[in-house]
Amino acid sequence: MSGSKVYFTNLRAKPSQNLLKKLETLVVKAGIEKIDFHNKLVAIKIHFGEPGNMAYLRPNYSARIVKILKAKGAIPFLTDCNTLYHGRRSNAPSHLEVAFENGYNPLATDCQVIIADGIRGNDFHEIELNMEYCATAKIGSAIAGSDIIITMNHFKGHEMTGFGGALKTLGMGCASVPGKLFLHSGASPEIFEENCTGCKICEKYCAHDAIKVEADKIARIDYDKCVGCGQCVAVCQYDSARVVWQNSSETVCKRVAEYSLAVVKDKPAFHINFIMNVSPDCDCWGFNDYPLVPDIGIAASFDPIALDQACADMVKAAPALAGSKICDDHNHGDHKGEDKFKMAHPDTFWQAGLDHGVKIGLGKRDYELITV
Repeated sequence: MSGSKVYFTNLRAKPSQNLLKKLETLVVKAGIEKIDFHNKLVAIKIHFGEPGNMAYLRPNYSARIVKILKAKGAIPFLTDCNTLYHGRRSNAPSHLEVAFENGYNPLATDCQVIIADGIRGNDFHEIELNMEYCATAKIGSAIAGSDIIITMNHFKGHEMTGFGGALKTLGMGCASVPGKLFLHSGASPEIFEENCTGCKICEKYCAHDAIKVEADKIARIDYDKCVGCGQCVAVCQYDSARVVWQNSSETVCKRVAEYSLAVVKDKPAFHINFIMNVSPDCDCWGFNDYPLVPDIGIAASFDPIALDQACADMVKAAPALAGSKICDDHNHGDHKGEDKFKMAHPDTFWQAGLDHGVKIGLGKRDYELITV
């Protein structure tokens, strides 16, 4: 069988062809206009940028995609789900403030910004899967309710999945807060008592009567009743209810693949990876470390598995940057041909997610790279 088509453009530019024009040419060549966009609600899934992290994609790129979609009669909106951890992107009002601060606002992008899983991260559609790891997937309602999904992905390292690209944007990024808890954790939440204020908001929102604020004004979980839904993590504003990290990288990657399938189930989807500022860690950190490799380019495909594989191969083939996390005083050389993501995070196994994605019919690892 032939591989999926992955289209690629480098970052060389000239007066007649700037990077925005190259992006437009790339996605048109890759076939984005084959999708029927007329009067369709199109969710453009993107990371708006964690405060303090400067590696997020410039909003100019999303504005150009919006322009293309609107020309085809689409009703696009930019979207992301709230974070599992406590911070400025853990609830919709603050999340929107961050998005606007970083340029993701209607004035700059010509479309609305919607937080897909609602005010506190608990607005989701439960999509039936009945697969090896996931019986259902809890996907943010605005994304699940859209007609078409477009992902715009900063391709970089990740401390649990090895790297973050199209698959992680789909599976992890489109999950509601309870969905994110399931993806990350193998156990129920835990209360860090030193942070608990006794506000009772977790008690109020627990659907299983599993958490109570006791006389000492500390919340405690009855694990006989707790189902690990993550509502307490979603609503806690004091970083007291937290995830218990137990899953291996392989398990997380496979769960992410299944959640990705839920997101694109029964709807057209198209994916764009930006292989630039390839920082070693997730964009959810409040900083971005020096990149692992030089900027490489932009790639696009209908197949998220093939797209991520192609981008991982390009990073592998590229020389490592001196002074980066994988080229410190004790680790010299350009490391061409080596797995930079495995070097940065030795306990990760990103291949497991791609292999599982192939197994469940999400895409192919074999690809044909077409330079535009």
